[in-house]
Amino acid sequence: MRIEKKHAGWGALLLAACLIVFLANPFACGKSPEGPSGGSSSYDPLAAARASLGKIENPEATVPPQCYTKTESLSNPCWTCHAKATPTNHKDDWKLQEEYAFSEFALTNHWKNLFRDNSSAIAEMSDEEILSYVREDNYTPLYEYAWGTDYTGWRPDLDFRKGFDEESFARDGSEWRAFRYKPFLGTFWPTNGSTDDVFIRLPPMFRRDGGGNPSRDIYKINLALLETSLGTPWDAPLERDVGPLNETLAGFDLDGSGAVGGTVTKVRALPASYVGGAAAVPIHRNLYPQGTEFLHTVRYIDPDAPSLLSARMKEVRYSRKFDFLEGWAIARVYENAFNEKEEGKLPGFGGSPLIGLRNDLGWLLQAFIEDGDGRLRAQTHEEHQFCMGCHTGIGVTVDQTFSFPRKVPGLAGWGWQDARGIKDVPQAGHGKPEILTYFERVKGGDEFRANAEVLGRFFPGGVLDETEVRRAAPGGDKDIAHLVAPSRERALLLDKAYRALVLRQDFAHGRDAIASPPGNVHPNILNGSTGLAEAGIVHTDGVLWLDWNWQP
Repeated sequence: MRIEKKHAGWGALLLAACLIVFLANPFACGKSPEGPSGGSSSYDPLAAARASLGKIENPEATVPPQCYTKTESLSNPCWTCHAKATPTNHKDDWKLQEEYAFSEFALTNHWKNLFRDNSSAIAEMSDEEILSYVREDNYTPLYEYAWGTDYTGWRPDLDFRKGFDEESFARDGSEWRAFRYKPFLGTFWPTNGSTDDVFIRLPPMFRRDGGGNPSRDIYKINLALLETSLGTPWDAPLERDVGPLNETLAGFDLDGSGAVGGTVTKVRALPASYVGGAAAVPIHRNLYPQGTEFLHTVRYIDPDAPSLLSARMKEVRYSRKFDFLEGWAIARVYENAFNEKEEGKLPGFGGSPLIGLRNDLGWLLQAFIEDGDGRLRAQTHEEHQFCMGCHTGIGVTVDQTFSFPRKVPGLAGWGWQDARGIKDVPQAGHGKPEILTYFERVKGGDEFRANAEVLGRFFPGGVLDETEVRRAAPGGDKDIAHLVAPSRERALLLDKAYRALVLRQDFAHGRDAIASPPGNVHPNILNGSTGLAEAGIVHTDGVLWLDWNWQP
């Protein structure tokens, strides 16, 4: 279509004016910068969340796909999540290893993406195309989005472009601190589809001295006290490497030397409260103080990045402990949840996808996920509910979290996530390396025993090669990257599989990177025995905590 000259001139002037405004504010003129995938439609990261208000197709989205695995009386991945009670987690759900106890609605497996063959969509993507895609930055447009004053949810406030200093604190002044941790088992390994990283931030009072002045040293002491509290089993003596701390400033004999003063690198005793501006906040073993925040990004696999972390983010997840519950209150929450399940009630949470969902244990969760153009958008109500399942309803978590209790001790644990250099130490109370134990009990490298690469590498002829796996344990010549990192070929395959899911925007039916349907999945469940008790392979010793001092 041809434009008349008299109109074309005005069009050019309007376009130039809009361009000037756009350069000053990328979100003026109703448009975002061109999306990471080249999209140019207006960017409203809240649109899908708004449209989802009051709409939930799967009220049991809290039950993850992995709970539908076929154990066949020989494989038990269930022990990793369903564990005995602790003083801060009364779920005590280890018996779910023995029997299926689904609600009537959840007896049907609603995770339909587990049964979808993505091979055709994968074949249409070249290696070059997917590598270019995962190396694009889709976080900065969300970070720079012009949030309206009527939006009261969490606004991403960590500027990844500025990086982190030598002590792993964000250089943007946000006070987020990066930490390294041993990834939780199975689904959370890069070889099964995603990489991730986690950052922690304590409330302002924990970052200030008694006079209200900012103090990096006080902040480091409080983080070390929290690390000791969360990273040590509730019934174990304290002995934690924490890196150099100013014990004089702490005003407490942290290392148990009998004197207070100088620099210490271990914590063997905890004071009654935190220090500095947080001196009035009591320390409770295995519980975070009110106001603790976590930022968790889930990413693609970049096979050429040393850490495997891609620039592109699949998800940005945020959590904040908005309320602190005493022990009796925690017990009451679990008791009420048990009673409601017995009455047949389905899970429900306060809040909304626009402000985050809240559980009864004091945590708020809010998350963003890719839209069809690869830009990050707020998750729908149902997509948020998926996240709430593992962070509310299983027995193994420590104050509803996974990563910080598994932090690498001391200075080595403060840094951007990287599996290299982390050894396969056992879970607390175990006598064998953790991943070796997982391989033995699960008979594979994921819950569905569908990871053919892990089976080929470590189960030659169908038999676990324990010697090869132990190379990643203390005393061996490898680290856990040897066990959990995929080959370049598999990394690209999984990236393409997830990209196909993004294009479909079908997260309500599962968000695992599935190239082809795994065989060991139940489409429907009959409540009753799993067969694991009869086979003698129920394990009640699963915990998050790790024995970092273990030697073979």
